[in-house]
Amino acid sequence: MRVSREQAALNRERIVEVAAKLFREKGYDGIGVADLMKGAGLTHGGFYGHFESKEDLLAEACGKAIAGSVETWRQRIDRNPADPLGELARSYLNEIHRDNAGAGCVVASLGPDVSRAGKSVQHALTAGIAAQLDMLAKALPGDAEEARQRAIASYAMMIGGLVLARAVDDPELSKEMLAATVAQLGQA
Repeated sequence: MRVSREQAALNRERIVEVAAKLFREKGYDGIGVADLMKGAGLTHGGFYGHFESKEDLLAEACGKAIAGSVETWRQRIDRNPADPLGELARSYLNEIHRDNAGAGCVVASLGPDVSRAGKSVQHALTAGIAAQLDMLAKALPGDAEEARQRAIASYAMMIGGLVLARAVDDPELSKEMLAATVAQLGQA
């Protein structure tokens, strides 16, 4: 049975939303097409009507996830323009974000997977990262070059801090990593 164009578009959007969450939770190799489609409430047979490959879906899912992060960052910077870096660090480096990879930062969750993926996936993530860096640099004090360097270093610290806090099996060490990274960013 054929579906309308409108329904097909809604189905595609649902697949991308589910994939963005499941890829962040399980990694690219941690979930197959059948389970992605099942998560979207569809049969796996329809996958190739929407995407050429699983990697094409990864590119679109990464693009969607990072676009959401860019908007979230914009709102947080606008909420606290006097301390944009502190605002971002506190909202990013916390136990809720650490424990909810599926709704969290796509860079922290899928960075290594993306580095091994094709150019379309890397491009989708690069565009969002560049937007986040530009936004943060413009919100930081100092000349443009100094602010850009600080934005890049701060971004790397936040992602690294989150990745390490997720990687260790000691809850106290994990909390300590989050808190120490927030503290260091507050001094940057």
